[in-house]
Amino acid sequence: MRPVRRPLIALVLVASLASLSGCTDEVYNSSSELDASFNVRETVEQLIVSHATPGTELVVNDKDGNEVARGNADELGSLMFRELPPGNGYRIVDEATGEQSRALEVWDRDSHKPSQDFYSSQTLVAGSNYIKTRDGTQLSVYITLPGPIEDGPYPTIVNYSGYNPSEPGGPLDLGVPDSLCDQFPTICDAPKDPSAMIGSFMGYATVGVNVRGTGCSGGAYDFFETMQVLDGYDVIETVAAQPWVLHGKVGMTGLSYPGITQLFVAQTTPPHLAAITPLSVIADTATSTLAPGGIYNDGFALSWAENVLDGAKPYGQGWEQARVDGGDEICEENQLLHGQAVDAVAKALNTPFYDPKITDPLNPSLFVKNIDVPVFVAGAWQDEQTGGHFPALFDKFTSAPVHKFTVYNGAHMDGFAPQILSEWKTFLDIYVAQTIPMVDPTLRAAGPVLFEQIFGAPVELGPDRFADYATWEEAKAAYEAEDDLRVIFEVGEKDGGTPYAPEGAFEERFASWPIPGTEAMRFYLEPDGSLGDAPPTAGDDSGSSFNFDKDLSHVRNMGGDNPGVIEPDWTWTTPPAGDAVAFETAALDKDLVFVGHASADLYIRSTADDADLQVNVTEVLPDGKEVYVQSGQLRASQRKLASDATELRPIQTHLEADAAPLPAGQWELARVEILPFGHVFRKGSKIRILINTPGGNHARWTFVVKDLPDGTVHSVAHSMLHPSSVVFSHLPQVTAPAQTQECTLRAQPCREYMSIDNMAFTP
Repeated sequence: MRPVRRPLIALVLVASLASLSGCTDEVYNSSSELDASFNVRETVEQLIVSHATPGTELVVNDKDGNEVARGNADELGSLMFRELPPGNGYRIVDEATGEQSRALEVWDRDSHKPSQDFYSSQTLVAGSNYIKTRDGTQLSVYITLPGPIEDGPYPTIVNYSGYNPSEPGGPLDLGVPDSLCDQFPTICDAPKDPSAMIGSFMGYATVGVNVRGTGCSGGAYDFFETMQVLDGYDVIETVAAQPWVLHGKVGMTGLSYPGITQLFVAQTTPPHLAAITPLSVIADTATSTLAPGGIYNDGFALSWAENVLDGAKPYGQGWEQARVDGGDEICEENQLLHGQAVDAVAKALNTPFYDPKITDPLNPSLFVKNIDVPVFVAGAWQDEQTGGHFPALFDKFTSAPVHKFTVYNGAHMDGFAPQILSEWKTFLDIYVAQTIPMVDPTLRAAGPVLFEQIFGAPVELGPDRFADYATWEEAKAAYEAEDDLRVIFEVGEKDGGTPYAPEGAFEERFASWPIPGTEAMRFYLEPDGSLGDAPPTAGDDSGSSFNFDKDLSHVRNMGGDNPGVIEPDWTWTTPPAGDAVAFETAALDKDLVFVGHASADLYIRSTADDADLQVNVTEVLPDGKEVYVQSGQLRASQRKLASDATELRPIQTHLEADAAPLPAGQWELARVEILPFGHVFRKGSKIRILINTPGGNHARWTFVVKDLPDGTVHSVAHSMLHPSSVVFSHLPQVTAPAQTQECTLRAQPCREYMSIDNMAFTP
């Protein structure tokens, strides 16, 4: 999930405060020799063909001579046979000539793990390199060192993604003297990834690696396929084996896509992985971002997949040609397979329901339990790209010896804000560098000026909290004694701070997630449009209706595309009359602090056999402004709850076998999962719930709603027999400090409050 380009390019400025290395020629238990008139490489559940005559029809036969697959070589002479059962004796036959390969083996996932010698025999140096993985695929790498190699070893971090982390770095155009390169070598040799850039300035060696099938790396791209995950294991072990790596272990860094890759790689438990720091990530590919509530997100998720796929084409990222023109023959050879990338968009659209065979391997919530190294996760509730579903991971890191989480209101790129970077560096210093965490004084002094270029405010890095400890061991013990969950409240409204700036008004720490002491606070939808604390007493036909509005599904509020600006130009508007229903509390007589999951438990019916629903939570301020808080979506036909659903978190199965149309003329319970959030509803404000067709609330999310008949009307009950309600995670033990409400919460749009007269349900 790629951060917006302009803010990230700008972030390179914030962080500002070629030869190929010889790799071993050995290919571990694999081959790429000439087989008949083409080359074949064996790997996990695949056979890879290259250097065939374009258009050649090739057939895969098993050991008994039975055909199991066939296809035609592409215009570059390549063809990949995927999803082959592991086994021996396969042969690839040229259909026209009868030529055939030698006997081939298709590997299973757990075989062919290299010995340590395979990793330690590879030599990596500063600049451009290639890492050879277990099946012989060579991955493109770019390495920056914080000083001469002979002055090492250095604490080292790895960034691994399908963006351009291995694109050769270069000098930053900062208008500063070259002499500063001695103090900050990154100025003259800056990596492309922002987390690597920041880590480099903070004294870390950085290793940027393109996943297979992207950039100058070999192989063909497929979204988190098995070999891409196993490649990550090989990358960690190869880098950690280098003599310039401190402690013989490495950490992983990255925000968004390179944050998510950390979850996939760490599940393989590389023995020389020290820690991971995934920022702005997902909990599950399908339900977090691709299809929240079972509804495709084509505003961000599908367009992101398409953009990454375009970049995975031969020479698709744009910088590869310069490498080839400069004599990089490996990069040139590696382009041959890039045309065999899997169309992730088509694959997603062909999987409208949760299919365990396809989606379980792409669901981090199912496998992060295997991660056995310290973990630092940070993310924003209102993330306009990957979304706010990520806290669903927090209680699943059951094997990690240490897990620290930071959550806040804000935007996707805010993982690079000073209030997060300070904790990020503390974590890396303790678990990767194994040193007492401290920020270089020069960098600290320059920070406010540089951060003002990005966030419009002279925000400072946090204090060196552990500087007074005598030893690393003491600092580590103190850090681990702190509560695991840090919640930053009201980012953008700090009294005395700059409006919209990425710094919180206050913060709280808690032992775990879900937060101990959380109470379920429920409000009921009432016939008069209010939210009450008691179930309604109206008759069974009491309900409110709204029109299906397909046009709303592709309306964006747009203000969050660049939430780093001081005054976002939100275009968040109230839905037209009849296109939404709204319910709100009376003015609150005290502050209410909500942190956690939420559920809208709605009894619905429709004139159609399905309904795409969106539930929006807002705060109506005493001055007549309305602030966005959070949303949730659900396709009603996918309402079947999973066995692990709770009162506060409705989890659907999204299985095709569980899908069911809405029964005609009947009320049906549909529980909509409202994504987690942390928010203080202040005394005098009102809590408002709006229900409508999905759309209109997100800067980058739009939805492929069901094509229902014109004139379709959906209805929500508020009766004694069908008491629709919404339930929040209330923290009665937290007292929020007094705070001026300026309608400047970061990534939470604000609009003039407009009342909605609910349309009465007509049986």
